[in-house]
Amino acid sequence: MRRTRGHGAREQEPRRADRARLPLRRSLLGRLLAVSALVAACSVAATAWIAVQTTSGAIKQEQGQNLTADARIYDTLLEYAARNPTWDGVGATVRKLARESGRRVALTTQGRQPLADSATEPTAPALPPQASAVVDPLSVDTVLAARGADGQGTGADRIDPRAVGPFRLSAADSRTLRRTADDKVACLNRAGIASDVVVGASGRPRVQIVGNDPERALGTRCDLAALDTPTRSERKALDALTELADACLKRQGREGVRLNSDLSWGDPAPVAVPGDPGAVVARPVPAPRDAPAEQAAPSVEMPELTGENDRAIASCVGTARSEQLSSYVASPALLFIGDEGGATLPGFDLSPTNTARIAGAAALVLALTVGASVFAGTRLVRPLHALTGAAQRMRDGEQPASVPVSGDDEVGRLAAAFNDMSAHRARLEEQRKAMVSDVAHELRTPLSNIRGWLEAAQDGLADPDPAFVSSLLEEAVLLQHIIDDLQDLAAADAGALRLHPELVEVRELLGQVAAAHQARAENAGVTLAVTTTAPGPALSADPVRLRQAVGNLVSNAVRHTPEGGRVTLRAYVEGRDASGPYASEEGRGTVVIEVTDTGSGIPAGGLPHVFDRFWRAEKSRSRRTGGSGLGLAIVRKLVEAHGGTVEATSTEGEGSTFALRLPGASEQGRRPAPDGMTTAF
Repeated sequence: MRRTRGHGAREQEPRRADRARLPLRRSLLGRLLAVSALVAACSVAATAWIAVQTTSGAIKQEQGQNLTADARIYDTLLEYAARNPTWDGVGATVRKLARESGRRVALTTQGRQPLADSATEPTAPALPPQASAVVDPLSVDTVLAARGADGQGTGADRIDPRAVGPFRLSAADSRTLRRTADDKVACLNRAGIASDVVVGASGRPRVQIVGNDPERALGTRCDLAALDTPTRSERKALDALTELADACLKRQGREGVRLNSDLSWGDPAPVAVPGDPGAVVARPVPAPRDAPAEQAAPSVEMPELTGENDRAIASCVGTARSEQLSSYVASPALLFIGDEGGATLPGFDLSPTNTARIAGAAALVLALTVGASVFAGTRLVRPLHALTGAAQRMRDGEQPASVPVSGDDEVGRLAAAFNDMSAHRARLEEQRKAMVSDVAHELRTPLSNIRGWLEAAQDGLADPDPAFVSSLLEEAVLLQHIIDDLQDLAAADAGALRLHPELVEVRELLGQVAAAHQARAENAGVTLAVTTTAPGPALSADPVRLRQAVGNLVSNAVRHTPEGGRVTLRAYVEGRDASGPYASEEGRGTVVIEVTDTGSGIPAGGLPHVFDRFWRAEKSRSRRTGGSGLGLAIVRKLVEAHGGTVEATSTEGEGSTFALRLPGASEQGRRPAPDGMTTAF
């Protein structure tokens, strides 16, 4: 047995299934989010990595350049402090350094009293609380200090080598020693030893051997000892330094020491005097033989040399040097280095090369991101282009064609829905064409009969007797019936079908329908019966429209039931106090009206179309075997207007059953009915 429902109920379940939401991982939204997140993550990661690598290198390079400039500024001012006892006149040097470096350079005392500032405008920003460095030639910042070639000192020595103080030679001594140095260089050159004259910070010239073996000069006749003999001013300064160191040692209860010209103690070593490191010294420096006796250095017994004594002597020598040089160098000053806006930390302006590298890296990442986005976007919109093209072809009247369904995401479901719509539209178009043809056929038959009888009467071939008029009236009524059916369908389609609901006892309504079709059933030899349950079901409906729907079913059943057959009308309540698929409201249930016949049945292939307009199982559309094909379509529309459904089941050769399911009425207002009653006509 096959069953079919009206199109409204039949199409609701697939639509509800189609509306089921896709899981996010399979949806277009999920794919878009995943692609966007992947592209964004890759772009951010690549951009960050390239930017960090490129920018770090660029900033390190720029920082190196700025640190070099800062060290040069510090070294220049340190040299000024080592050579001058005061900061007077340092302003010109500060402004020159500011112009060369493009930075703001300022010097203040340790009490933050200004000494010199390259920012001379009244609106110049205040100096930062933290100084960049302290310019003190007696305590050099070993990080910033740019050690010159003539500034070695001991490991713990932080005195700038350019601070020579009383060890600075007079102009006359310097010229005399320079002539001697030039003679020695000429002598060495004649001996095949390349050498140059280098003047130290104190003005003392020295001979520097070219190459890494200065001992070669010891085997020549070029005696370099004359260049190593201290001048009178140097001996005086060395004696003063020795006295200061001895005083420091005596305060500690230690014996005094005799300092050599290189500020060492103990056995003299072949090194240079202060301010002239690197000079070639072949032997200890003795006092000149022609020096006056009162100028000779007194004999000092050397203390026992131990590690502890060495540390104490080194500390006292350093203290003595600082004390001796303090009156020859400028006092410590605070150095401030910043940009023109007043910030201490420099703003790194990247060079054009580094800027181009960073811009190129960003452009590469942007190109890769755009390429990935275009690729992903193309794959996502390709089905949409196919849908758009198919819709435009359909708009232009071409034969609708299906589009490929690529997946089960939103786009895939859209393509599937479009294919269904296209197929449904094609079916509707075919139905429209068939309906036009069927309407023309159904109207042509009564009109042709009426015209034929009237032409016969006009030609005198038929007399307008009562039988003639009755025949014309019958054709006119048939024509009017077809027009009324079409009008009802049009009103139902437009939602303008008027209903006048009231409480209807189904038992009475079925009795009325059976009585109206009794005569026709008797003429066909068909038994017509009505069966109801106790109490008889009731519902709220328009009795006229409901009788029309049930009457159409009974008319079809009688027409297709052979002589001796039976047509049964049955009504019962289904799903009372339940929530079944057809239950209306709680406690009301669903009223089911069935019309069952024992006729020829409906073929399985035609069962899905029984409620289509103008559909008939018999394709000749003869009036002897069927009506216009609108009756069941009207039944469906009337039942749906009452909020119900209609379905048909049939077994070919055994009969068919049409069931109307309508919302039942409440228990109030229902009359008591006798026990189950079956009325046969």
